[in-house]
Order: sequence, then structure tokens, then C-alpha cells
Amino acid sequence: MPSNLIFSAKLIRAAVVATLLAAGACSDGDSTPIVAENSGGQALSLAPSRGANSSDYRLGPNDRTRIIVYGQPTLTGEFMLDGNGVLAYPLIGNVDAKGMTPSELQTTIAQRLDKDWVHNPSVSVEVSTRRPFYVVGEVQKPGSYSYVTDMSVLNAIATAGGQTYRANMTMFYVKRKVDGRVVRIQATQESMLQPGDTVVVRERYF
Repeated sequence: MPSNLIFSAKLIRAAVVATLLAAGACSDGDSTPIVAENSGGQALSLAPSRGANSSDYRLGPNDRTRIIVYGQPTLTGEFMLDGNGVLAYPLIGNVDAKGMTPSELQTTIAQRLDKDWVHNPSVSVEVSTRRPFYVVGEVQKPGSYSYVTDMSVLNAIATAGGQTYRANMTMFYVKRKVDGRVVRIQATQESMLQPGDTVVVRERYF
């Protein structure tokens, strides 16, 4: 084959690969806005966590809490936040707990009980079960899974049965709800997750 034909074939092949890459990056059919990591502060951070404990944790929808009011067995038990992050609690009614830490929720419950029901209550709040994370795309078992501390993208994929043979294991998206809107954050295998995140494992194009 003449050298100019070989050169032309290589150019065509390179153009096809470039087109496929561009399609994968720009036309994945997902209109969720893409944001850079840390562009919105700590809420968008995918940096390795420092083993955050429950006292630093921000409550969100579907978290389950254990609330103890000492000397008040009818006010003690496990209570789950609903899909809007609202906690229904005896006597005081609904508490908008989304975004609160356990200690902030503890203070709120104590203040509202003290106002009308229990004088100077001693209240303790801890997180018993954190809301799940989700894995979708090119994994063996897409779905929701229980969150554990220091969960990375790679851990999440392993929890979902591992990747399929079509998976792109070099770059991922993490979907997260921030300030009322869902955004996509570019991630790597080492990126750390928060409860409620969705890991999107994309398909490779060659």
C-alpha cells in the first residue's frame, strides 16, 4: 500500500477516535450541570475525608437517628427523617432537621420540649443509620447501598459487584444535591463520597 494511503488511513482512524471521545465527554445524554470540585465549597469537596464522626455529620433525608430523653421513655427511640429532611417527633411535631448536626438537632429538641412539655430536658441525639449512596452505570449490581465512613468511588464500585467489561475506570461522575439542585462532580477512583451521593460509572468508547 502506498505510504500516502497509509498516512490517510491513520488520519481517519485518529479522527474517528477523537470523535468518539468527544461524544463520550459532551453528549452522554445527561443534562445535569457539571461543576468543578471545590467550586462550591465543602459541599462539593471530593477530597479524602478525615474519618468524620457523627458529631460533624449533617443530617439529610432518610437518615435514621436515635434520640434519648433521659427519664422520658415515651420520648426515646429511633426516628427517621422523611424525604424532605423533616423529623416527626412526639409532642413537638415536625422539626426541619435537614442540614443540622446531631448536636444542633439535640439543642432544638431540648428547647422545644422545655418550652411547653418537659422542664430542662436532657436530650441525646446520635445517627444510627446514614442515608444510602447509589451506584449506576457500568457495574454488575446497580442500586442503593448502606453508607459507611471513608467510602471512596472504588469502594462503591466494589460494593456494587465490580465494574463491567465496558466500564471507563479512569474518570467518573458523582451526583450530589447541593443547595436544592443536583450537580455532577468529576471524580477519580480515590474520590470520597458523602451519604446520598450517586456514583455514575460511564461506558468506555474504545
